[in-house]
Amino acid sequence: MEKLGKIVTIILWVLLIVSAVLVVSLMVNISENEADATMGGWINSNLIWAYILMAVGAGIAVLSGIFHMATDMQAAKKGLISIVFLVAVALVSYLLASDAIPQFAGVQKFINDGTLTPNVAKLVDTGLFATYILLGIAILSIVASSVTRIFK
Repeated sequence: MEKLGKIVTIILWVLLIVSAVLVVSLMVNISENEADATMGGWINSNLIWAYILMAVGAGIAVLSGIFHMATDMQAAKKGLISIVFLVAVALVSYLLASDAIPQFAGVQKFINDGTLTPNVAKLVDTGLFATYILLGIAILSIVASSVTRIFK
């Protein structure tokens, strides 16, 4: 296991060095000239590197979660309960959501170019309701935790 730790440390240092070189290169090539093509190239390189790091990090997080669930049945049970809870919140949010297109200044532009449709409005509404429900549950759990500590 100690050998694996050294390999991970080396990989992390390599990632850090590559990230530092990209950021320093971007800073050195900063230009206020909008026609400067090298500036856009460095920005794209940094964005692609950020996407790669995000994808690798998300993949490792998912794989380690699956590995942990496969090795610990109690964790698997809790994980499945959490997934069922999130699906229930998503379903309730979808049922509460409306497909009415909101009226605000400039909405007609989005309707005309097809980015705002009743389906998109319903999905946005679903996301908002899910956020509100999860925020409410988080606040209630914090309050309940504080109240139960008082009486213990």
